[in-house]
Amino acid sequence: MSLLKAENITVSFEGTRIIEKVSLSLEEGETVSLLGVSGGGKTTLFNVLSGLYTPDEGRVYLDGEDITDKAGKISYMLQRDLLLPHKKVKDNVALPLIIRGINKKEARQKAEGYLEEFGLGDTGDKYPHQLSGGMRQRAAFLRTYLASDKVALLDEPFSALDNITKSAIHSWFLSVMSEIRLSALFVTHDIDEAVLLSDRIYLLTGKPGRITDEIIIDLPGEKKDRNPMSSEFIAYKKDIIEKIGVI
Repeated sequence: MSLLKAENITVSFEGTRIIEKVSLSLEEGETVSLLGVSGGGKTTLFNVLSGLYTPDEGRVYLDGEDITDKAGKISYMLQRDLLLPHKKVKDNVALPLIIRGINKKEARQKAEGYLEEFGLGDTGDKYPHQLSGGMRQRAAFLRTYLASDKVALLDEPFSALDNITKSAIHSWFLSVMSEIRLSALFVTHDIDEAVLLSDRIYLLTGKPGRITDEIIIDLPGEKKDRNPMSSEFIAYKKDIIEKIGVI
């Protein structure tokens, strides 16, 4: 049984069909990317998976439980970090625990216990404006993990970073994911990013958006050792470009 499964998701707005009969799955410990052109319905699909939108058709299952229309079952990280500027980092990342009813002191202690693991060891008493863009994204990712340590939806979480910072945070992300074993569904427009971070890639194309292909990434060695300049890596890129076009 898949950890997360979507079956035949169809969504329309004001008479226009956005996505149609989209089905996908996510296994435990996987990172799966959803790749496609802008406006193809990826964020709409994420809003359905997270319980924020009600689909016209289809169901969403988590560990076999029907969670269609049920918000709060899956964590959701958007492009912007959305850290609260008036709260310290430790209080920002503890927020999901407090919302779940854990008292503030205990929530803060639990959050602080993860700061070192997420590369935020000396930032707990700092405010968001005192952090770099990469560090803010790390804090946002830790907050996402504490919201749900089963499945995370990551909607272009690194798109606002410059290329040098993005490269560094990719390495960090792969290292952390190997430790925490979080299962993640990842929206991106960046083919290199998708091939680098993913176990599988779904291509969402057309209007309305449909899953048109599933690509299993089978590169030698561990993810952290993937080389974007290798012939095998480039072959995956060429295949994706042929199937989906330039993004």
